[in-house]
Amino acid sequence: MPSQGAQIWERVPKRNLNFTGRKDLLAALRKSINTVTAVVAQPQALQGLGGVGKTQLAIEYAWQYRAHYDLVLWVSADQPLLVPSTLAELAPKLGLPPAAGIGVEQTTQAVLRTLESGSPYRSWLVIFDNAEEPEYIKDFIPRGPGHVIITSRNSRWSDHEPTIQVDVFRREESVTFLRRRLTDTLSEWEAERVAEKLGDLPIALEQAAALLARTLMPVEDYLDLLEEQTSRLLDLEKPPTYPKSMTAAWRLSVSQLEERVPAAVEVLRCCAFFGPEPIPRDVFRRGNRAVGPRLAPILSNPIELTNALSNLERLALVKVEPSTRTLQVHRLNQALLRDETPEKDRAELRHEVHLLLSGTAPADPDDTANWPRYEELAAHLEPSGLIDCTAPTVRKFALDLVRYLYVRGSYRQAEALLHEYITKWTEASGAHHKDVLAARIHLSNVHLGLAAYDRAEALAAETHAVMADTLGPEHSETLWAMTGYAGALRGRGDFARARQLDEGAAVAYERLLGNSDPLTLRARHNLALDYTLTSDYGRASDMLQDIYLTQSSMEGVGRRVLLVTWINLSRAVRLNGQFEVATDLAEEAYSYGVANLGDDHPITLLAAKDLAVSQRRMGLMPEALQLMRDTHIRSRRLYGDAHANTMAAALGLSNVLRAVDEHEEALELAERALRHYPDVFGADHPFTHAAWIDVALLRRLGGDPETARDLDEKALAGLSNRVGRDHDYTVTCAINLQNDLAALGRHEDARALGEENLRIIQAKFSADHYLSLVCAANLCLDLQATGAEEAAERLRAETTQRFESVMSREHPDALGLLAGERLNCDFDPPPI
Repeated sequence: MPSQGAQIWERVPKRNLNFTGRKDLLAALRKSINTVTAVVAQPQALQGLGGVGKTQLAIEYAWQYRAHYDLVLWVSADQPLLVPSTLAELAPKLGLPPAAGIGVEQTTQAVLRTLESGSPYRSWLVIFDNAEEPEYIKDFIPRGPGHVIITSRNSRWSDHEPTIQVDVFRREESVTFLRRRLTDTLSEWEAERVAEKLGDLPIALEQAAALLARTLMPVEDYLDLLEEQTSRLLDLEKPPTYPKSMTAAWRLSVSQLEERVPAAVEVLRCCAFFGPEPIPRDVFRRGNRAVGPRLAPILSNPIELTNALSNLERLALVKVEPSTRTLQVHRLNQALLRDETPEKDRAELRHEVHLLLSGTAPADPDDTANWPRYEELAAHLEPSGLIDCTAPTVRKFALDLVRYLYVRGSYRQAEALLHEYITKWTEASGAHHKDVLAARIHLSNVHLGLAAYDRAEALAAETHAVMADTLGPEHSETLWAMTGYAGALRGRGDFARARQLDEGAAVAYERLLGNSDPLTLRARHNLALDYTLTSDYGRASDMLQDIYLTQSSMEGVGRRVLLVTWINLSRAVRLNGQFEVATDLAEEAYSYGVANLGDDHPITLLAAKDLAVSQRRMGLMPEALQLMRDTHIRSRRLYGDAHANTMAAALGLSNVLRAVDEHEEALELAERALRHYPDVFGADHPFTHAAWIDVALLRRLGGDPETARDLDEKALAGLSNRVGRDHDYTVTCAINLQNDLAALGRHEDARALGEENLRIIQAKFSADHYLSLVCAANLCLDLQATGAEEAAERLRAETTQRFESVMSREHPDALGLLAGERLNCDFDPPPI
């Protein structure tokens, strides 16, 4: 971070102390960037040929005007794949939870919303360096009170943003630059001649100065050699892909080095087949046994490797950064090296790079400690052509890389890569090759992350069938595919079929790996979710309790994993009707989440929501309202409104507001959340049908029982069709429909529905279950209204006794029963 100025200084490259001139461009940039067309400042593009110094100009601007900004972020944008994760890294500095919790894509959107809001920082600067195609990054450009600079070689940026053209140095700037670099050992006349020969191109001047300083070569000799290189270029009659001054200066540096340190040139050629982003120094470590024959002699000799890198750095052919243990080659130098390398050697060098990348990759992409290393390697995946490699170890690395992107939540980036994998690997190896099938299951999981449940189910079903046929039904990859297929079915609301698949996977894992293997525990946890979603709360509670106890006694179980189990256990216990125990469990889980993950972590927010629901069920309304309102605010800030977690928090808050008689705000929240359900889950999803229960209830309480009845009848039909008549959501809807009918004076219909519903609830759950007690309490009123006084009194006495034994006489619903009030039910959506 600079000694003065911005409070947050992220990824900005070091200042070039040899930067000279460009005062006119800096002034023009400062003037243009401060031009405000509205409340939102206009992004500013710097456009010009490669090597003219666009990046250096942006770096100098950031350093020179750092005192004007609270926050400065540098984004390497030449690979759109990496842009979201760079933005997401800013989250903790903005008071947002890190991407490890909610995923890169959600975190990136939260970062952009926060920057655009101007809170906590209004004065910010984001620089997108080497952004080639406007379409690739336009969605990541924040539009707010801060400033944005874009550097690019692409002239089309002028069609999108105000653009300043960056050209070569003026002659006086070139002379000043050369003389400063060579500490005035070069006369002004000599500097003029060098600048003229190199066409004032900044990158060529940089390499010329480095060579002259390193070799102490007389200027006349340098100019003669430069003339010789330029003549050779002209003789080739090739189209001028790169400036001739740049090519000649580069060739001269390389030829001088090749005579003295040939190993350095070999390393440089290898670096040309990485991406232009920094290359981790560790890929060249001696222990990387994946290296091929070209580099093996160099990498096996640490002294020779160190000498090679030192010489490359001194000649400005490689930039070495000791603090991050990386080295970097300018993209123009890489392009020139590739062009000068024969095709046969290119293929060998590319393959060596593939082996180096795969050989240095960490073993487990799910381990957050490995994520920084995967981030470094991801920058070189596409530029190196690694996707085309057929070596098994290289393909495994490619799949591990998309797994890393998936667990980080970079779903769009993972999706794009997987489509490319599947296309190329199918052409090379066939559609049923195990690598292609594995890529398809990864893609199905990505579809799940994107809530594209239909696509996830279709792909997972087909791929699982092929795997079972070709690999065997109990092959590890087949079982993994089976659990993915079950997850897709859960997402689509087909809870019963998901349960069948997860039961099979859990049994197989237990037989093959034992009870306490992490894969077995994960499969059993998925099955417990299925039990909860199919209203089998007793079995869910027992299984989750067993998993929780096993995880608590194991080493290496992450806090996030343990907390998820804890939350799901408290929810299953609550849905089983044990409100007091559930509240205690939920309170412990929430406290654990706050202490170990932070109160803004997505899993902690799930714990907070479940605790607030339990508090409401216990009648602790002030506590529930405060916690649920806070959870809803945090969820909106983190996810936006159209996310399942925010929608669930909105319905949860609506339910608490209804309980404290704030019906107007409750209805507004519920209807706003409901608008998103068809888009997120689908119009026929059980959650969408069940969400109408909350809206219908508020309509009746607002004096419109006819609308409420219509909504509840439609929801009841939809739920009966999707999850069955005896499901929790369905009998809950029927309880409220019974109350709608009573409000309309249709007591005979209400009584008939209540009697039917009570039989169903007691058969599915028990006579002591909360839903049984609520249904019975309302049935007492309908029996009385239809003249069955004796039956009503008998049922009231029995129900009162059960209320007292299950929840105590002081529970709000028990008091409502004694006061002759109708009791209502509602829907609080669980996570899938």
